[in-house]
Amino acid sequence: MEMGWVLLLVGALFLLIEVVLPGFFAVVPGTILVIIGGLMILIPDLLSYPWSPFLFAIITIVVSVATIAFYRRLAPGQKPLTTSMDSLAGKVGEVVNDIVPDTIDGKVKIDSQVWSATSDESIRKGEKVAVVRVSGVHLFVKRVS
Repeated sequence: MEMGWVLLLVGALFLLIEVVLPGFFAVVPGTILVIIGGLMILIPDLLSYPWSPFLFAIITIVVSVATIAFYRRLAPGQKPLTTSMDSLAGKVGEVVNDIVPDTIDGKVKIDSQVWSATSDESIRKGEKVAVVRVSGVHLFVKRVS
């Protein structure tokens, strides 16, 4: 079997593995092997040229950078799902369950999370509030004018 076909098949196998077990570990080498294998099929005596290692190195670098940039754009990083207490102070949210002073029955939605909340004053559902401080998983809030 010709070397170009072997590289092409191994590259395709890497890409298939990436489809079945996503994790980005097989995409770059699979893409490189498919391209180099395809070139070797199109130009059968490619390995006999003294400049072919340089061509392969350039292909490897360009394909690596392009593939990584493409997949980084395709699947951008996500913000962590956890929220620290310090990051809530000063945030504005909406009351989703009436807040009554000295109880934690009130609920406030901040971003996409709902928190137990209390305040020094009664605040009705639908009103905007700002987080003054946090104690555990309970928020102390004030009405936003």
